[in-house]
Amino acid sequence: MATVKGKIGVLIEDHFDQTEYRAFNEFFPRHGYEVEYLSHLWGQPELTFGSNPDNGFVEEHVTVTGEVADADVTSYAGIVLIGAYAMDRLRYQPEIPGPGSRNKAPAVEFLRAAMAEEGLKIGTICHSLWLLCADRELLAGRRVTCAHNIVCDVENAGAEVVYTGSGTADLVIDGDLITAKHPDVTEQFMTVFVREAERARPTGV
Repeated sequence: MATVKGKIGVLIEDHFDQTEYRAFNEFFPRHGYEVEYLSHLWGQPELTFGSNPDNGFVEEHVTVTGEVADADVTSYAGIVLIGAYAMDRLRYQPEIPGPGSRNKAPAVEFLRAAMAEEGLKIGTICHSLWLLCADRELLAGRRVTCAHNIVCDVENAGAEVVYTGSGTADLVIDGDLITAKHPDVTEQFMTVFVREAERARPTGV
């Protein structure tokens, strides 16, 4: 069994990508990292979320006990935002004070803190860059990639989407932000994410 090097915090909600979920649960522990799922629990001790019903039914469920509002970013070796529609749900706020107000959803606040932590790698894949779109300051001027159908959202948030041929690039590294295009590149994404996290913090967290 691999030596435990630290924790990878994975933000999750309903309608997550099940292929990424399975891959994270196998790859990260095999490389020495505990996977801790985080979400906004709305005052509950735990909540159970389901994956996308891609094959006509929900194939995977995860019960989460980690409240993102209480999580300490310094306790993680890296933070990953799972793909599909989960991150859109995590940027939801029940009340909005008015025009131009700052998104204060707990996951967005957590992400602000995480991205301010020097050397802490943040990884997104497919649609999960949506969470960063909740605050233009998190994306403006960053070089990224994402799923084709959220390109407009990401560019409108001020990011520079990197293209290869007739589509977005498979993977882009911009400082502590590592973005990937699609679940098809999950293996490459995880490999690069762990490599970059270990370069930034070679002795672990």
